[in-house]
Amino acid sequence: MSILKSTDKKANDGTWSSRKPRQTRHKIISSNHDGREELNDQVIDYDKLRWLCCQDEPSGDKDSSTPSVCDHSLFMQYYHQMFVNAKATPKTVVEQGDTHSLLAATNISTGCLSTLSNHEKKETPPAEVISHEIKDHMALLHKERKIADPEVIKKNRIKDLRRLLRKLPFERSSEDNKVIFKHLKAFPVLSSQTTTKELKEICSVVTLDVWKDDDYTVFGNTGFYIVLKGSVVAQTDPWIRLKAKNEVKPTRNTTFLLERDLPELGVGDCFGCLEGIEGEEVNSQILTVKTNTLPCEFLKVSSNDYKRISQQLKEKDLTEKCNLVQPCESYKLWPRQSLLKLAELIEWAFFPENTVLVTEGVLCPFIGFIKSGECHVLRQVEVNHKLRNGKEEKRLKQVVMGKLTTSQSFGEISVLEEDTITCSIVTATDVTLGIITPEKISELDETTRSLLLQTNKKTFGNLSKDEIYTEYIEQELQREWYQFKQGVVVDVINSSGIQPGCGKWSKSGSQ
Repeated sequence: MSILKSTDKKANDGTWSSRKPRQTRHKIISSNHDGREELNDQVIDYDKLRWLCCQDEPSGDKDSSTPSVCDHSLFMQYYHQMFVNAKATPKTVVEQGDTHSLLAATNISTGCLSTLSNHEKKETPPAEVISHEIKDHMALLHKERKIADPEVIKKNRIKDLRRLLRKLPFERSSEDNKVIFKHLKAFPVLSSQTTTKELKEICSVVTLDVWKDDDYTVFGNTGFYIVLKGSVVAQTDPWIRLKAKNEVKPTRNTTFLLERDLPELGVGDCFGCLEGIEGEEVNSQILTVKTNTLPCEFLKVSSNDYKRISQQLKEKDLTEKCNLVQPCESYKLWPRQSLLKLAELIEWAFFPENTVLVTEGVLCPFIGFIKSGECHVLRQVEVNHKLRNGKEEKRLKQVVMGKLTTSQSFGEISVLEEDTITCSIVTATDVTLGIITPEKISELDETTRSLLLQTNKKTFGNLSKDEIYTEYIEQELQREWYQFKQGVVVDVINSSGIQPGCGKWSKSGSQ
C-alpha cells in the first residue's frame, strides 16, 4: 500500500477532468487575495512518510512483491502519524546546517503556520475561553491602569478644557460644568482666590478666547486668563494681580516696560485679574500681554461675570443668615437693619455628635445659632455617692435640664458681659451652627450691642438648686426602675429555661 503523487499533466483529450482512474490527487493549498494561505485540515510529515515506506517493504526475501500480514498491520497501526494537525505555532526559520526535523520547513513551505511577528498586536482569546495564565489577566489590568505622569495629566486637562469651552455657556450641560470645575480646581492661582461656591458658578460662564493675529495686545484688566494654546509675552510687571493679596493698584508709568525682557507665558500660565482695577479703563495698558505663538487660545473669566456672581452669592448667604436669626425667640421683634448687621458677622461651623460646645463655669467662646441638630443642656449637682465598702463621698453629677433645637441660640450674655456661662452644652446629634466670635462682636455699633443685651437672658440661668436636685432625683428613680425591670425579665428567662432563638421562641412576634 503506497501513496502516489499527483501530476498536473492533462489527458490527451484536453479535458480538465480527465485523469487516470487510480491516480491519487492531494489537495493543493489555495492562496487568498490578501496573500494569506488557507489551512488544510492535515499536513503531511515527510519524515514519518519516509519511515512508513521503509517499513512497508516486504520482510524476508527482497524480491518478493507480496507484503506480509505483519507488515500490513504495522502500516495500519502507524500510518496516522504521517498526518499532523495544522495548528498555528510561532514561525521558525530553517537555516543551513539545522538538524531539526523537516516538519518545520514543510509547514513553512505550505503556509500552515502563523506569520504573526513579535512586533504585531497579539489577538485576545475568545470570551468563552477561560485562561489560567496570570499574564493574560495582568495584561487586562495594566490596560486599565491610570496615568500618573503629571505632564500627561496636564496635557489631558488642557485638551478637555479646550474641547468643552468650544461650546457656548448656554450649550454646556451640567456634566460639562462638573468636568470644568474638576479641572479648574487644579489651577491653584484661580482656586486660591475663590471659594468653592464661586468656582462652581464661574464654570457656567467661562468662555474660550481665540486670537489668530501676531503681536496683538491682550488687556488683562478685563478678566482672568489661562493660556490653553500658544504663548504670550508679558508687557507689564506684574502681569497678574491676585485678589487675596490685596495688592496696591499698579499704574501705567511703573508697569509698562517694553525695554525690559519679560517672561514668556506658555500653556497653563495665567495673567490678568478677577476683580477689575477701579479707576482704569478696560483698554488700559495695565496687566497686558502680547501674542507670540499662534494661534492663541485662552480660558477667560470676565471681571464683570465674577463681580456679578460674587455679589449674588453674598446676598444669598446674607439672606440665609437672616432667616437663621430672625425665628429665634429673642430676635423676632428686631428691625431689619439690625438683623442685617448681626447676620454679616455670622460664620458657619459644624460639630459632630457628643462634642462639648460650652463648659459650665467658663466664658462662652461664641454666640451660637442652631441651624440643624440638637444639643443637650447640662447642669452640675453635688450629691452623695455610696462606695462598695459602705462609705459615702461627695461627687459632682451632670443632670440634663433641657435641650436646644433649631431656631434657638445661646451664649449672648456670656460673650457681651464676659461672664461665665451657667450650664454646659453638648451636641446630641451632628449640629450645624452659625457662630459670632467675641472679636466680631466688638465691630458692632453701640445700638446693636444694647439691643442684644436687652432682648437676651442667660441660658437656663433661672434654675434654682432645688429644681436641679428634684430633676436629678427623678432621673435617678427612672434609671433604677428601668434597671429593675430589665433584671426581672432576665431572671424569668433564666429560671424558665427559655433560650431565645430555639423552639417556639424562634418565632417572631408577628407570627
